[in-house]
Amino acid sequence: MTASDGPGAPKAARRGGSAPPLGLGQQLLRRKPLGQMVQEAGSGTGDRKLVRSFGVLQLTMISVGATLGTGIFVILGDSVPMAGPAIFISFLIAGVAALLSAISYAEMAGMVPVSGSSYSYTYATLGEGMAWICGWCLVLEYAVSVAAVAVGAGQYINESVAGLGWGLPDFISQPPGSGGAMNLPAMAIVLLSMVLLMRGARESAWVNTAIVLVKIVILLFFCAVAFTAFNAGNFEPLMPMGAAGVSAAASRVFFSYIGFDAASTAGEEARNPQRDLPRAIMLSMVIVTTVYVLVAVAAIGAREWTWFDGTEAALVQILLEVTNQPWIAVVFAVGAVLAITSVVLAVLYGQTRILVSMSRDGLVPKVFGRISAKRGTPVAGTLIVGVAVALTAGLVPLGALADATSIGTLFAFALVNIAVIYLRRNRPDLKRSYRVAFYPVTPILGALMCVYLMVNLGGLTWLVFVLWMMVGMAAYFAYGRRNSRVAALSQLDYETLSAAPVEPALPAREGR
Repeated sequence: MTASDGPGAPKAARRGGSAPPLGLGQQLLRRKPLGQMVQEAGSGTGDRKLVRSFGVLQLTMISVGATLGTGIFVILGDSVPMAGPAIFISFLIAGVAALLSAISYAEMAGMVPVSGSSYSYTYATLGEGMAWICGWCLVLEYAVSVAAVAVGAGQYINESVAGLGWGLPDFISQPPGSGGAMNLPAMAIVLLSMVLLMRGARESAWVNTAIVLVKIVILLFFCAVAFTAFNAGNFEPLMPMGAAGVSAAASRVFFSYIGFDAASTAGEEARNPQRDLPRAIMLSMVIVTTVYVLVAVAAIGAREWTWFDGTEAALVQILLEVTNQPWIAVVFAVGAVLAITSVVLAVLYGQTRILVSMSRDGLVPKVFGRISAKRGTPVAGTLIVGVAVALTAGLVPLGALADATSIGTLFAFALVNIAVIYLRRNRPDLKRSYRVAFYPVTPILGALMCVYLMVNLGGLTWLVFVLWMMVGMAAYFAYGRRNSRVAALSQLDYETLSAAPVEPALPAREGR
């Protein structure tokens, strides 16, 4: 018996199907045919389809909703002490790195409009092994970032009730290790977002759009107030921690940009994905980067950089000190909670759609890909993910979550840049609704920027990443390797699908 006949071989092969068993190396390198991806687009693990109801506005708001606010509302106080007044430069560096990857995402999303985001792009170009690693990174990126943002929202809830003269005891508002037993406000935000997503994608998208508009308004309101106390002397010295501090802060605040790829997870629920996905991704990056830099400059102008050390909910504190009006701080804190909730909602949405794709490929259990006939959404998968993320938000401190999210995100983004190069070289015939400018310089720079930011993350973060990858490989060999649908294809079927022209299927169902 060969190695490929053993317990690690795909089930279809061991049951005596037409597909001969693949060796481990062959399976890890087998790419998913683009024709197969397009044929399967919109379906779950059964016959039910996702509902196509999103236009460019909803897609842009999903991307902005998943991105805008995370770094400004949540980790500004942790990042300013690292970079000093040059924190706005850190945001620009992280923004450039994200933009370079966003350009590659735009090309891939317009060409392969499926819900798996960088996981699907990697599967089509680098094979099943790298696709699994990328998907496992996305699980880390999305689920952990939701938990991290929810923790930050919990901090703003505390500020809101404190402004009213109340107070939540640390026992129910702080995680273990930070003076409490469980962060119940953070858990509540995740669970409420989960319930909304289970009701339907179209409904949750409109709620998200409304909240995003509120978010932009309150951030502009903060800038207007903060600029009344602007002091140019707060920017001297510009880089007290040196260039290394600016780079380290850029690696941390990159966490603030991860949401733009959430729009690419909606490829199977967009009415015109080839046209609208690239537009939504690029437009969202312009909006987010502009607002981040503006708010960072306003915050530093209002307070010296040393003031931020150890400060939670920094923007609320600045408003309170500048205006000396508690009600203004309370209103802003309430708005911030709503704004951060949109991040939780949009990113949790993206997580469930990636798991739909992975389930459809047989790499994770079928339950994650089951589409509800009534709701047109993966209700069971959303419930499982929501409960798991809520527990993480309630029990793990913010700092560890933010850094772990960044490293998984950077790795996934680097793979998307490589995927663009691969398909340009090997499938130049594919129809592209958007093409990366200055190819191949742009995707190469995008990949290098991601690697640069990964290197600047701490040793503990790398240790967590390596351990996460080890757990992921164990999960692959225990389940994915045995159940992969691509590996179970006969050589004839695989070659036929690989050679088939890629023509996106017409939407089977429009909005309800």
